[in-house]
Amino acid sequence: MGLKYKRVLLKISGEALGTEDNIYDSQKIHDIAKQIVKLQEEGLQIAIVVGGGNIWRGNQADTISMNPISADYMGMLATVMNALALEAVLKNEGSTHVVVTSKVQVPEVASPYLFKKAKALLEKGAIVILAGGTGQPKFTTDTAATIRAIELEADVLLMAKNGVDGIYDKDPKQNKDAVRFEQISLRDLQQKNLKVMDLTASSLAMEDNVDIVVFDINDANNIYKAAHGQARATIVTGGEK
Repeated sequence: MGLKYKRVLLKISGEALGTEDNIYDSQKIHDIAKQIVKLQEEGLQIAIVVGGGNIWRGNQADTISMNPISADYMGMLATVMNALALEAVLKNEGSTHVVVTSKVQVPEVASPYLFKKAKALLEKGAIVILAGGTGQPKFTTDTAATIRAIELEADVLLMAKNGVDGIYDKDPKQNKDAVRFEQISLRDLQQKNLKVMDLTASSLAMEDNVDIVVFDINDANNIYKAAHGQARATIVTGGEK
């Protein structure tokens, strides 16, 4: 089973790193790291955008009467925390070259994100973790992942979902008759109003013909399988295919 891609942008939700009771779950985060390190050893160039929802979600701001812009920045800082946690576990699992970058400036713990430098690091075999979202409020980490995939010229955006194995015509958790798409175009995704990613992210992906693979991170070895084109997933094509 050979690699299908040369360079990928892997989007991981913050919730995938933990459980309802714990911000981080040791088994889950180590399993994710083992797969990534194995792919690095096989020569795959891997950039990672990680969310922050296990630590902070913007709707929590209302409970403490926080300004929504400040809440967005808190979310960006949460992604930095997750990036540092993932970095530690990747190194613990044997990776010798991991670099954390951030669009929000925290120079004590992360290098500033510069796309040319990030590309050079990928070409040298480093796992590059991209924290801090877009660095601006009002944008999701899905949008950040799409922008980084475009900037870094990734072959594909691997969108790891937490408990959903692709895109369905309706919520499979609430509808037993929901039908999973094997493949769908970004234009159809928008027209059907399917909520796999926000409209800004899907519009940017469509503009630059970014292909996306949507899969369940909780299925055994699924990050590794997705990088080899073997995961149960929905393929979202950037063009009209």
